[in-house]
Amino acid sequence: MYKDLRDNFTLTKLGDKKLTIGMTTRNGGASTPPFSSLNLGLHVHDKKETVVQNRGKVASAINFPLNNWVCADQVHDTVIKEVTTLDLGKGVYDYEDAIKGTDGLYTKEADILLTAAFADCVPLFFAVEDPAIVAIAHGGWKGTTSKIAAKMIEQLQNKEDILAENVHVYIGPSIGACCYEVDNRVIEQVNKSCENNHLSYETTSNGYMLDLKELNRQILIEAGVIEQHISISPYCTSCQNELFFSHRKENGSTGRMFGFIGMKQED
Repeated sequence: MYKDLRDNFTLTKLGDKKLTIGMTTRNGGASTPPFSSLNLGLHVHDKKETVVQNRGKVASAINFPLNNWVCADQVHDTVIKEVTTLDLGKGVYDYEDAIKGTDGLYTKEADILLTAAFADCVPLFFAVEDPAIVAIAHGGWKGTTSKIAAKMIEQLQNKEDILAENVHVYIGPSIGACCYEVDNRVIEQVNKSCENNHLSYETTSNGYMLDLKELNRQILIEAGVIEQHISISPYCTSCQNELFFSHRKENGSTGRMFGFIGMKQED
C-alpha cells in the first residue's frame, strides 16, 4: 500500500519530533480500472467516495488521521505555501477545498501531514532538523525546469533563516530517463535550469531521454544543498507500472499516488 521512506532518507528524527515520510503505491485500494486500485487523486474522475475511502486506508496504515492531512491543487507552477493547523483537512474530502495554485508545502508544526499527488512527476521531500521543518514539492518537467526545488530552498532561507547546507532532501519515485523521451521544447527549458543541465539527458534519434531526478539533484546542489544530503529513489514509475501509476505509460488515464511527509511529537 505504501513505502516507508525513512530508511532511504538522511534524517529520521527532527529534534523531539518523529519523521513520517512515505510514498503510496497503486495497490491495496478500492478503485476500479483505470484507477485500480489505490487511487488517491480526487481530480481524475474516479468516484469521490472511493478516493476518500482509499485515503482513509492509508491514514490508518500510517497512523496519521485523515483530518490532519493537507492537500494542494498542483498547477505545475512554483508557488510554495507555509501550512499551519488552520489548514488541516484542506483538499482531503473535496478537491475544491485544496490550497489553490500551489505545488509546494512546508510546515514547522507537528501533527500535520503534507501531501502531494503523483503519476510520473518527481516527489521532492525536504527536512531540517533544527529548527524542525518538513516540506514537499511536486516537480513535473515544468516545475522542475522552473526550479521549484531551488525555490523551496530559497523560501526556507529567506523566511525561516535556514541554511541550505542544513536541508536534507529525498527525490522520490518518478518516471526515469529510461522511459521519459522529450522534445526540443522541453530541452530548451532544461538548458536554462542550471549549469550542469547536460548531465540530465541524452540525445536520441527521436529526441532526448530526460532524467528529471538527476536534473532536480543538480538544481538542489546549485542551490547550496550538500550532495551527501540528497538521496534518490531508484524506482521508475513507468517501468514499475505494476507498483506505481504512470501517466505516460497509461496514456493519461490513470490514478495518483501520494507522497507524504509530516512530524509527530514524541511522547
